[in-house]
Amino acid sequence: MSKRASKAVEQLTEEEARAELARLAAEIVEHDRLYYLEDAPKVSDADYDALRQRNNAIEARFPELIRVDSPSERVGAKPAERFEKVRHTVSMLSLGNAFSEEDLADFVARIKRFLNWPDDTDLIFVSEPKIDGLAVSLRYEKGKLVLGATRGDGAEGENVTANIKTLRDIPQSLKGVPDILEVRGEVYMSHADFAGMNERQEKEGGKIFANPRNAAAGSLRQLDPSMTAKRLLRFFAYSWGEFSEPLGASQWEILQAFRKWGFPVNPLIRQCRSVADMLAFYNDIQHQRASLGYDIDGVVYKIDDLKLQDRLGFVSRSPRWAIAHKFPAEQAESTVEEIAVYVGRTGVLTPVAHIAPVTVGGVVVRNVTLHNEDEVARKDVRVGDTVVVQRAGDVIPQIVRVVLERRPKGAKPYKMPDICPACGSHASRQINPKTGEPEVARRCTNTLSCPAQAVERLRHFAARDAFDIEGLGEKTVQEFFDDGILKEPADIFRLEERYAAGDKAIAAREGWGEQSAAKLFKSIDARRKIGLDRLIMALGIPQVGETTARLLARNFQSWDAFYASMKSDNAMADLDDIGGIGDVMATAIKNFFDEAHNREALERLLKYLEITDVAAPKTSDSPVAGKTVVFTGSLELMTRSEAKARAESLGAKVAGSVSKKTDIVVAGPGAGSKLKDAEKHGVTVISEEDWMKLIGTP
Repeated sequence: MSKRASKAVEQLTEEEARAELARLAAEIVEHDRLYYLEDAPKVSDADYDALRQRNNAIEARFPELIRVDSPSERVGAKPAERFEKVRHTVSMLSLGNAFSEEDLADFVARIKRFLNWPDDTDLIFVSEPKIDGLAVSLRYEKGKLVLGATRGDGAEGENVTANIKTLRDIPQSLKGVPDILEVRGEVYMSHADFAGMNERQEKEGGKIFANPRNAAAGSLRQLDPSMTAKRLLRFFAYSWGEFSEPLGASQWEILQAFRKWGFPVNPLIRQCRSVADMLAFYNDIQHQRASLGYDIDGVVYKIDDLKLQDRLGFVSRSPRWAIAHKFPAEQAESTVEEIAVYVGRTGVLTPVAHIAPVTVGGVVVRNVTLHNEDEVARKDVRVGDTVVVQRAGDVIPQIVRVVLERRPKGAKPYKMPDICPACGSHASRQINPKTGEPEVARRCTNTLSCPAQAVERLRHFAARDAFDIEGLGEKTVQEFFDDGILKEPADIFRLEERYAAGDKAIAAREGWGEQSAAKLFKSIDARRKIGLDRLIMALGIPQVGETTARLLARNFQSWDAFYASMKSDNAMADLDDIGGIGDVMATAIKNFFDEAHNREALERLLKYLEITDVAAPKTSDSPVAGKTVVFTGSLELMTRSEAKARAESLGAKVAGSVSKKTDIVVAGPGAGSKLKDAEKHGVTVISEEDWMKLIGTP
């Protein structure tokens, strides 16, 4: 049998990887919400980072399985509704992670390969403690602080200017700086101030915070700035966003400028010239960790030379030129009180261990997913067992092992049910035709009417990343479904018709009334006009999340073109021509539209919608925006990775093979069959030198 959860990434089958990516995406988005919006994380940073690490590793091995809602496409969480939203002029991205010496060495080696950097020549890195606080951006115009914003989802944050101005560490005005200057860094709370604040909170009957990071985040996001002022928040500057004139030539030089302008810069920062230097810094900081007086959760390394940073660029949600080297996680023991089974939106049965509450790394853990029956069998987890829980590893939280010497007598091995707990239908493990083995997931076979699946489909449809229907949250969807008001997406847009025809079931509900019903109908009406990408996202097509939905929308541009293709015999060919859509994803999309009940439900829905076309992506002043480019042969002026990154940054699509949709083939020495394919399709072929001239690179 397959044992997905226990396997190394390189041993996962395609089906195992797909199931695990779905689980990881769901867990990470929930933890993002708790961490960034509620200021109440349920997992440690190490636990969270480990989850992302495994997700990224699986995606690297199975790029065709990358989901639209992949965590690798996200930074943080969307901003809360109670503060004014602020769009960052330069995105606030997060860092990739290293968890071992090998990870760090690989990071440096990747940079050298990308840059064609000689192995015997030093690369200078700036190394600094990674502060465990809240990332913010400070905007100065003509030397005056005009805006303070949280990171939010990386593209859009919260306007907390009034609160930021209460921090003594942050200058209100600057002299000798560019007219536009965005300084970025971390707001945090010292251990001493945290203890004092909690002591005051306890005396006043207020909220007691679990750790300084939660306290800092909660304090900065107070609606009353005077409350923020009482919390004694601190700030370290370490980065920048928009600026109207150059700040310096290196990371180190700019940090010194920050310090000169009056910003606190961590005094422990150091320049390192080798992996050995970086590890020495890491170990030194780890030894000092307990005596620093503020929380850190690792060390950050950044390429010092800004020209090299620019060459390296970004990949997904992270810069190639920086990485966070995280400290090890913590463990604790607890007992298994119950193993329950939950049914997901796609009918997958997931066992979850309910354990006696235990604090691990400052967060209380009560529930631990066991993923599937193979995982339960591998670890032999039984009700009553004492288990070691770790908030790190390939899941969050994770049962590391069972303490067998403390197993109670009579504890019985757990057996996964073969009946769906939501509807009583048969639940089975399908045989994978490629491997001949059972799939890792056990699924309810009642796809059309299992209430667990139907409710989740409706929740997904109305969710923020899909139709974003205000007032139709998870609780309301569940209640409306239970009362027979909603069964499929089209029912959402029939609600007002039913109401006008005399069905007052909604207004008669407890806590509702005429005004509540009218407000919901208005919210629904506002979503009758929907963008193509959001509609595709809302359909709940397996493998399709936000990124893939946008990719499909940008390629087909209109619903008519997309739907016609999906119903045609050419659907697979059309999908295969799109860079980023692999065979597995294409098959999942085609299968969705091949199912008659999906098409029928979709036709009922389309009667109520006006679908907005999506324009092809454009990049200002780029001669290759929207063009499909293929690189072949040996490149001599830059590495293939750098060439691909540069082309994509200019709005081009880089493909791996030549087809009739290819616009340009860049051919270096040794180009082979792709040149013949270019001739066959009449595609323009240019040299690497001509390509560099075309994109304006000397």
